[in-house]
Amino acid sequence: MRDFTTDLAEVRRRVDEARAYLKIDEARSRIAVLEVEVARPDLWDDQEHAKRVNSEYSGLRDDLDGFARLERSVEDLEVLHEMAREADDESQEPELDAGIAAARRSLDDLELRSLFTGPHDVADAIVQINAKDGGVDAQDWSEILLRMYARWAERRGFDVEIGDVSQGTEAGILSADFTIRGRWAYGLLTSERGVHRLVRISPFDNQGRRQTSFASVQVWPVLDEPDVEVNEGDIRMEVFRASGAGGQHVNKTSSAVRLIHEPTGLVASSQQERSQLQNRENAMKRLKTMIAAKVEEEREEEMRRIAGAQATVGWGSQIRSYVLQPYQMVKDLRTDTESGNVAAVLDGDLDEFMEAYLRWRRSSGGPQT
Repeated sequence: MRDFTTDLAEVRRRVDEARAYLKIDEARSRIAVLEVEVARPDLWDDQEHAKRVNSEYSGLRDDLDGFARLERSVEDLEVLHEMAREADDESQEPELDAGIAAARRSLDDLELRSLFTGPHDVADAIVQINAKDGGVDAQDWSEILLRMYARWAERRGFDVEIGDVSQGTEAGILSADFTIRGRWAYGLLTSERGVHRLVRISPFDNQGRRQTSFASVQVWPVLDEPDVEVNEGDIRMEVFRASGAGGQHVNKTSSAVRLIHEPTGLVASSQQERSQLQNRENAMKRLKTMIAAKVEEEREEEMRRIAGAQATVGWGSQIRSYVLQPYQMVKDLRTDTESGNVAAVLDGDLDEFMEAYLRWRRSSGGPQT
């Protein structure tokens, strides 16, 4: 009979670590409070508050239930191992092997949670894509990125809400503004903030020459109550017709709203509602979120500068290259993570890059906002 003592001790150590980084004791205290809140008959009188409460409750419930299942399975394996060793029962070895492997996989998934060190990592994310250098190829590249993030969100069961898409001059898009809703969406998408570079044979070049094009991706957390004052005189409002997939008009009035904050150049849009007033309120909330996040980022950057921290890859820097010609490779320039399966990456297979970034962020002291 094989001795699994070392394997089980390693799994038990990781379970105890998970209890700490998941803050299980704090979660149990918090969920008791939320259970009272969820049971209130008037909870849905304030729908925004009700959504926040239910989202937090659901997330904590998932954490606690998942940890409890894992802990029970490890305890069962420890008991099975002890009984099998006493009886010298080799027939139990396959079940112990499989159980330990399953526990390790579960712990691998849980340990990703420990990499979320930013204050807003759990939040939904506002994402903007803008075509940069490269003309029509950059506009096409921006649309490819929009599809990539939509496919990634779909893989994770997240929702995507399109705020505004500005069509390109010949193909693709000039810009896109959208929200991805799901637990840890912002924490994961912080890895995508920066400039993305594409190298390929241009489909828009009659001579079939290789073209390098660029698109920028900006990401902000969705804050429930952004703590920032905005001068209405600094905001320019534009209205346009809301449109759905394929350019079909949602309605025939100019109800969609785009707000431009002149001092920062930040832009927020909303076309989800039929009322122009409601869309303006939604867009203003998004704009305040962006401004608050920018202020917080600038404050952290200043503190790192004062402390003499080593410079890290900053806002707007090139972060990743996607090469289709003369070879196929996606490489993250911060973490050196690579993939030769470009098609899979462009179809939303981004988790390896995101996890590597989170590990790099924690080890390098990179931006936490």
